[in-house]
Amino acid sequence: MNPSRVLVTGATGYIGGRLVPRLLARGHTVRVLARSPQKLTDVPWASEVEVVEGDLHDRDAVERAMADVDVVYYLVHSMRARGDFEEEESEAARTVATAAKAAGVRRIVYLGALHPDGELSRHLRSRVAVGRILLDSGVPTVVLQAGVVIGSGSASFEMIRHLTEVLPYMPAPRWVRNRIQPIAIRDVLHYLLAAADLPPEVSRAFDIGGPDILRYGQMMNAYAVEAGLPQRPIASLPVFTPWLASQWVNLVTPIPRSLAVPIIESLQYDCVMREHDIDGVIPPPPEGLTGYRRSVRLALARERSGEVETSWQDASVAGAPSDPLPSDPDWSGHTVYTDLRERESTADPKLLWRVVEGIGGERGWYSFPLAWALRGWADKLVGGVGLRRGRRDADHLNTGDALDWWRVERIERGRSLRLRAEMRVPGRAWLELAVRPREDGGSEYRQRAVFFPRGLAGRLYWFAILPFHGIVFNGMANRIVYEAEHPKAATSLTRPSPEPVAPAPESPPLRASSR
Repeated sequence: MNPSRVLVTGATGYIGGRLVPRLLARGHTVRVLARSPQKLTDVPWASEVEVVEGDLHDRDAVERAMADVDVVYYLVHSMRARGDFEEEESEAARTVATAAKAAGVRRIVYLGALHPDGELSRHLRSRVAVGRILLDSGVPTVVLQAGVVIGSGSASFEMIRHLTEVLPYMPAPRWVRNRIQPIAIRDVLHYLLAAADLPPEVSRAFDIGGPDILRYGQMMNAYAVEAGLPQRPIASLPVFTPWLASQWVNLVTPIPRSLAVPIIESLQYDCVMREHDIDGVIPPPPEGLTGYRRSVRLALARERSGEVETSWQDASVAGAPSDPLPSDPDWSGHTVYTDLRERESTADPKLLWRVVEGIGGERGWYSFPLAWALRGWADKLVGGVGLRRGRRDADHLNTGDALDWWRVERIERGRSLRLRAEMRVPGRAWLELAVRPREDGGSEYRQRAVFFPRGLAGRLYWFAILPFHGIVFNGMANRIVYEAEHPKAATSLTRPSPEPVAPAPESPPLRASSR
C-alpha cells in the first residue's frame, strides 16, 4: 500500500481495533471517528492517531473527519435487535457517502456480510443496503462480504467455544445443517489492507471467505477436537425458532441477547462465497488462506496466553448507560444512594492495586459468589449481559474494557478504578475502587458504590438489595485487603501458566453435524 491519509470508523470495535495498528505499521496517517474517544485512552496506538469525536449521524463531525482523507474504512454496524436500525444505518451511510464525495476521497472500503439471494434477515438486509449506498456514492468503493469471522475474542468464535464447552449434548436449531464459509480474522485484515490500494476502476462487492465450507455443527465439533474435548452429539430440533435460539445462546454463553439475535439471524441461511473474483484483484496471503481448524488453534493459543488484541466485549451494549458519573457537587438536588467502605492495610499500595486491577472474570468479586452468580443469571434472563462476559486480559484493564457486567469508565493506574454498570437496573450504577499510600507505610483501600435511581422502581430496587450490601460489599472490601496482605496464601492472584495447544491431526473424523 502507498502511504495514505486514512479515516477509520469503528476503531473501538473488534475489526477496527486491529486494523488501525496495522495501518500505522505500514506508514499511513490515521484518523479515527469515535463516539466515545475515552475508550481509546489506553490503547497502545492512541498517541499515533488523530481522534475526531462524533458518530456517523453527526454530519458536521463526519465532514471534519473526511477533510484531506484519501481512504475511508466503514466498519460500523448496528447490533441492536429492536427499533428502526435499518433506516438509521442507511441514513448514516448516506451521510458518509455525501461527505466522502464532497471531500474528494479516492476510496471507500466497507466490510459487509456474505448473504444468499432472496429474502434476508433485517440485519443482513441492512448491511446489503449500506453497501449499495456506498457503491452509489460516486466514490470508488470496495464492499468485502465476509461470513463468520474466527479469531480470539470474536463473537462468533466465543459463541462456538461456549456452546461446545458447556453442553455435552447439543439440542440445536435447524441452522446447524446450514453451510458456512468461515474466515480467519488475519485474512479479513489482509483483504481490508489491500483493498485500499486498488485502482479506481475497481468499484464493486466481492465475496471473501476461508478455504473451508462447513456445517455449523461441524464447526463446533472441529472446535472440540482442537480444544481437546470429546465431540458433541448434536440433534437438530425444528422447535428452535431464531428468537428461541437467541434466548438459548443468551443463557448458555456470555453473548448477550442483543448480540445473539443478529448472529443467529445470519445463520438462518447458507453463507458461502458465490464467486471468487477477489482472487483477480487481491491475491491470497503468501502463506495461503487460513483453514478453520488452524484459525481455532491460533485463537485458542491467543486466549490461553492472554494476548487477545480486541474482543467482542469492546462493543457498546445497546441500551446500556453510557453517561459518565457526575462529579459529587453535581449530585445536588438528585436522589443518590451510596455504599462506602474504607479499610486500612499493611500491604504495599502496589500489591493492593494489583488485586484491584485483577478483579472480576475468573477471579470473581471476592465475596458471596453465589449472590453474584444469581444476580448475573437474573440479568441474563431479562436480556442483559450477565456476569460471564469476563474480561479481555486477566491482569490489566484499559479504559472502555468490559468487565463482567461493568464497563471501565476511568482508570488511574495504581490509584483508582471506576466501573459503570451495564446490567439491567432501574437506574444508573457505578463502583469505584481506590488505593492510596499511607504516610506511615501501608495503604488505604476505598470502595464506593453509587446508584442514581430511576423513579419508584429504582428506589424500591435499592432498598430491596440493601440487606445484601453488608454481606457483599463488606466482604468484598475485607477480602481484597486480605488478598493484598497475604499474596502467597491467596490463590486468586496466581494465574495458571498457559497450557500449550496440542497439535491435532489435520483431518480426524468428525461426527455428523446433525441427526
